[in-house]
Amino acid sequence: MKRLFVLIICFMALVSSCKKEHSLTNDSSCKLAFSVDTVMFDTVFTTLGSATHQLKVYNNYKEDLKISEIRLIGGNVSRFRINVDGVSGSEFRDKVIPANDSLFIFLNVTIDPNDQYTPFVVEDDIQFVTNGNTQDVKLMAWGQNARYIVADKHVNGFPAFKIVADSLETTHWTNELPYVIYGYALINSYGTLHIHEGTHIYIHGGGGLWSWSDGQLIIEGTAENPVTIEGDRLEYYFHDQPGQWDRIWLMDARPNADHQIDHAIIRNAFIGIQAESFVHPTESALRINNTIIENHSGVGIYAVLYAIEANNMVIDNCGQYAFAVVQGGDYLIRHSTIGNYWWKSTRTTSSMVLTNYVDEDGERFEFPFHLEMGNSIVYGALEEEFGTALSGVTVDTSYLFDHCLMKTKKHSNALPGFDECIFNEDPLFVDYKNFDLHLDSVSPVLGKGNPIIGAQVPFDLDGKPRIGAPDLGAYQLF
Repeated sequence: MKRLFVLIICFMALVSSCKKEHSLTNDSSCKLAFSVDTVMFDTVFTTLGSATHQLKVYNNYKEDLKISEIRLIGGNVSRFRINVDGVSGSEFRDKVIPANDSLFIFLNVTIDPNDQYTPFVVEDDIQFVTNGNTQDVKLMAWGQNARYIVADKHVNGFPAFKIVADSLETTHWTNELPYVIYGYALINSYGTLHIHEGTHIYIHGGGGLWSWSDGQLIIEGTAENPVTIEGDRLEYYFHDQPGQWDRIWLMDARPNADHQIDHAIIRNAFIGIQAESFVHPTESALRINNTIIENHSGVGIYAVLYAIEANNMVIDNCGQYAFAVVQGGDYLIRHSTIGNYWWKSTRTTSSMVLTNYVDEDGERFEFPFHLEMGNSIVYGALEEEFGTALSGVTVDTSYLFDHCLMKTKKHSNALPGFDECIFNEDPLFVDYKNFDLHLDSVSPVLGKGNPIIGAQVPFDLDGKPRIGAPDLGAYQLF
């Protein structure tokens, strides 16, 4: 009898165990866990090739969990393939993971890295649907031969980054292969990144170049071989789409080691250049020469208490400001062209705005501010393309526009700060819709420049000499 009782108890325990093992939870709060949130195929292919990785999917609950759907977002046209339970495909249904167990998914990608129409970064997502919950795991592979800079450091409050020039290190980027940045490429304090002529840099969405305080960025292009920095989407649709990447973010360089940008084309970001002082304001500078900053969804140059010298600079087509100065600084701009005809959305902000203070907790903090702009153009589609918010109660504040064309109804040569300027006349750019801000042969700015300033910048952005009375802006017609 005792033996029979023991057998019954064992049988009941076995039945109970089996029922528990095979019961499915319908709890909508139950979610899957994954071995990684991004499966990265980090092999750089040199010939037509493929790679296989695995993803582990966990059920961390005490009941079985049914995945009602596993699918590649890209479907059958995706470059990726997934294998579940020995079957390859792009979509699977009703896969059960036992309690406290896991499921292996094998992933494959095949790419021809020499196909010029393949994006540099090939992406897709695997989508999982469980009890009404939708979860995604990102897939990423390299699509063409390039040097890939992939963020590998995460610090709270900052974007993900990879150090490309560490302290006391000088790193050279050359034009043998393009560079693709995924995340931020960081120049550390007392490091230098030197980018040489003809180098092409593609930046993935949300990423950028970033120089920490006391770092140094040197971009050294030439008229024949400029350095180009843009988004990594190569399809024709994206060639003039702004906002594809984040920004070039420059903190203060170390004294006597200024940031330098010469013969560069910086396009299609949110902010072209953000120059921001933290450690030693205006003791170091950003020097920009012969550079085009175009088609940014936010701002062309966003300067915070910085020192900037710019010659033969073009800023065009920005969704908010072309050139915004915040909290003062020291600025010298000669033979530059701002032409802002933004048409992607409604723009309400003037192209050029100057401020020298910040209000915090009901208190105003003022900063010294000085700007000189000569032989330059500030124009655009709005009636008012120049604005100031300056407070000179406790600090030195001044600006001078010398022989400039300005689009503004609020200012004139009768006011301090303007010397022989032209107001509200269309400069007649050749083709602003296609980002060509060269001057037409009947432009009102031809020969209207100050010869003294012209002699300081004797060649235009194209390398054409300025002789006699120069034209306004970055381009000389004759």
